[in-house]
Amino acid sequence: MLLICNLIFNQLNIISTDTYKIRFNDDGYTHLNELVVKNNYTKFYVLVDENTKKLCLKKFKQKTSFQFEIIEISSGEVHKNLKTCIDVWNHLTSQNADRKCLIINLGGGVITDMGGFISSTYKRGVHFVNIPTTLLSMVDASIGSKTGINLSSIKNQIGLFSDPITVIIDEEYLKTLPKREINSGYAEIFKHSIISNSGFKKLIENPNIVYDEDTIANSIKIKNEIVIEDKFENNVRKYLNFGHTIGHAVESLFMNKKNKLLHGEAIAVGMICESYLSSRLKGFEMSTVNTIKKHLNKFFIKVNFSKNDILKVCKLIKYDKKNHLNIPKFVLLKDLGLVDINVDIHENLILESFDYYLRI
Repeated sequence: MLLICNLIFNQLNIISTDTYKIRFNDDGYTHLNELVVKNNYTKFYVLVDENTKKLCLKKFKQKTSFQFEIIEISSGEVHKNLKTCIDVWNHLTSQNADRKCLIINLGGGVITDMGGFISSTYKRGVHFVNIPTTLLSMVDASIGSKTGINLSSIKNQIGLFSDPITVIIDEEYLKTLPKREINSGYAEIFKHSIISNSGFKKLIENPNIVYDEDTIANSIKIKNEIVIEDKFENNVRKYLNFGHTIGHAVESLFMNKKNKLLHGEAIAVGMICESYLSSRLKGFEMSTVNTIKKHLNKFFIKVNFSKNDILKVCKLIKYDKKNHLNIPKFVLLKDLGLVDINVDIHENLILESFDYYLRI
């Protein structure tokens, strides 16, 4: 059982990982400006998409003391691929960017995942900074040292573990987001509360508090403590995959459709289904499963799956990174904060979990 206590946010708080620090608000920018002087970088590049260029870049400029070049890519999971990486690598090469340049990833999960991957492979690795601008990337994608890109419609199939030199969390960027994006990030906050049993009751009893400073900091600390214990996902880091075996397959199913799902929307489906599987196989209280479903349904519109859709999800699950010898491995719950990993699930049970999801 993973024991994590509730941790109170302090604006001056610094969350320490094994190799770098996560800093908040103005303290983060102050540290970044100091790093620029200390490390004597040759060039600075800020990776953005059209959204963060329009909505976030002005604030970033106001907070920093150095000149930089903007590299703009197209937004969306569909562009998180090798072609985009090649375009950026070619641009860096044409600009004679050397190993002493600094890349700053200003954006959501696509930017921080792909920007970290681009930085870590260009000239065998240059320094990079993550400045997440979405709730999802603040509490999940920008921390934990995972970088990566999609292969066709398979999520994060190519990537590596690589550390930024720092991460800056600035909640001001969240004011630029539509409600749908905020809710997507909330799915990961809620997941962290389930696997740790830290803050779960607060979130259930206060569904209007999608995020606040305490909630963001607590969620980051939950993930960070897990990553420090098991950085390369051999054991307890797999807890973070709760809801993701089915969720990633659902996200992949919709990736090339007009009605794409955001990451958190797909993970919400996965958490409901995998909570049900936990009840069927691990004795997880069905009353808690129903509470989880009811709570998530307040934030996410129910997705309509045809029988063919569900069969496609089952096929996509076979590509999940946690699989061993082509056997899908699930992360299930015995109780809140009590997680079981590497669980084999028969396809019939997956179909049954979708029946539960689709029930009113």
